[in-house]
Amino acid sequence: MNDVVESSHVIKLPIDKLALGMFVTAIDRQQSKVDILNPGKIKHQDAIIKLKNSNVTTVWVDMQLSSSNCGLIKSDTPNDFVNPLTRKATVTRDTRQLQAKNLLAEARGLIQKVLAETYEGKAFDITQFDGLADKMIETVMDNEDAFKCILALRTKDAYLLEHSINVAFLLITFGQHLKLDIDVLRQMAVGGILHDIGKIKVNDAILHKPKKLTPEEFEHMKLHQYFAIQIMDETKGLSQISKDVCLMHHEKIDGNGYPKGLKGEEIPLHGRMSCIVDIFDALTAERCYKEAMSPAAAFKILISLTPFHLDQSLVYEFIRCIGVYPVGSLVLLSDQRVGIVWEAKDRDVFHPIVKCFYSLKHKRYTKIAMVDLLKTEMNIERGITPSSLGINPAPFY
Repeated sequence: MNDVVESSHVIKLPIDKLALGMFVTAIDRQQSKVDILNPGKIKHQDAIIKLKNSNVTTVWVDMQLSSSNCGLIKSDTPNDFVNPLTRKATVTRDTRQLQAKNLLAEARGLIQKVLAETYEGKAFDITQFDGLADKMIETVMDNEDAFKCILALRTKDAYLLEHSINVAFLLITFGQHLKLDIDVLRQMAVGGILHDIGKIKVNDAILHKPKKLTPEEFEHMKLHQYFAIQIMDETKGLSQISKDVCLMHHEKIDGNGYPKGLKGEEIPLHGRMSCIVDIFDALTAERCYKEAMSPAAAFKILISLTPFHLDQSLVYEFIRCIGVYPVGSLVLLSDQRVGIVWEAKDRDVFHPIVKCFYSLKHKRYTKIAMVDLLKTEMNIERGITPSSLGINPAPFY
């Protein structure tokens, strides 16, 4: 049994205020503080539920060790005053990249499993997505840069899988930017993962056609939303928010969308967000029938679709959220070097860290160099795409 001790970076919170990303050091037992044998960050909602079921009413949280976006305002106490025994171990970028790859592999495997079950007419267990959604939320809350770079490594053949994962990730990122409740983020993530599930019942020849669809083929493609309605109705435990994200990403503000022709405020916030995210990710992906657009070019199209198709204020908010030069995108610097936007967290959009690997001037690969645009007079000239240069940046991610 310990006396209640609060410092500048360890605070006492009621269990109802506990959120993902908070670092718990102790819990309340019979009005006394009891240290946890394995203190750590809350990674899954199940951990909070278990504490509540164990009649824990109060927890002690270390703000210094908690994720930067968990809702806590961290103390200004210098790190030198933090007990070195409890200081968070530094996680390298390579480690984060590996974690991101593993999470992406897990997501792809789970989506493939559910698509196969759906194709066979089987009902699937929606709860299997809860852990995946929590991991994605934790990644965004902790440091999403590494995951953004992994997501940028896209393949034409796996579009349906990767698009679903990207939409879920972008919805979480956008939702966090809008300060939505973490439970709403989780439900939106599940909706994003499932948002194109109806395409499993679309004719493959049409779904993968490398040319523009005929009007008749496009009408058949639109059926994927009607197939999705059937699938959603048969899926037990799926929240309304998850259903909305899945079934509203082709609706339009002016009422000319599908499947229900919803108009204006009939489309809730999360539905309007899904419209924006779905289009942006589709535009920035390379397909068998089109090249990928740079984010900047995609933003121009999003803006052109306002206000009749997309919510104008939300589009501008999305652009602020993602940034003109998102992590993982390719940019051309003023010295004609090409690089990957590598790190942008807690930086302004025009001064990220760029991983340079190619010279446009000399048309050759160069020695890899990390360029911190806060520490140089160089600047980003413009965003570019790999296809415009005829190069493969994949080995440098």
